[in-house]
Amino acid sequence: MAVPETRERRATRSGFGRVLVAVYGIFALSASARAGVQIATKFSEAPLAFSLSALAAVIYIVATVSLALDGDVWRRLAFAACGTEFVGVLVIGTYSLLDRVAFPEATVWSDYGQGYGYVPAVLPLVGLFWLYYTRMRVRNVKS
Repeated sequence: MAVPETRERRATRSGFGRVLVAVYGIFALSASARAGVQIATKFSEAPLAFSLSALAAVIYIVATVSLALDGDVWRRLAFAACGTEFVGVLVIGTYSLLDRVAFPEATVWSDYGQGYGYVPAVLPLVGLFWLYYTRMRVRNVKS
C-alpha cells in the first residue's frame, strides 16, 4: 500500500522571513531616499552612479513586496529580484573598484556595499537561501 503524499510550502514571510522582509523594506526605503536626493540635487555629477542607485531601489522594492506575498508568481519574482541584486552587487562592486572615474559618488552596491556594511552583498544570498528553504516539499502522510 502506497503512503499518501502531501505538498507543503512555508510562506516566505513566516518565521525568519519576517526579519528578511523587514530588512529588505529598510533597504528599499533607504536606497529610494538616497537615489531620490542624489538625482534631485546633483544628478549631473554622477549620472551613472545615481541611476544605478535608483535601479537598486526598484529591485529592493520588488524583493520586499514579492517576499512578503504568497504564490508561485511572487516566489519567482522574489527569486529574480534576489538573483538580479546579487549579480548587480558583483558587477557594480567590481566595476566601481576598477573604474573610480565612472563612480565619483557611491551607489548602494559600490565596493560591494561597503557603505552599508556589506549587507547588500550578503542580503541576496540570504534571500535566495530563504526561497530555497521554503520551497515546495513532498511529505509522506501516515494514515
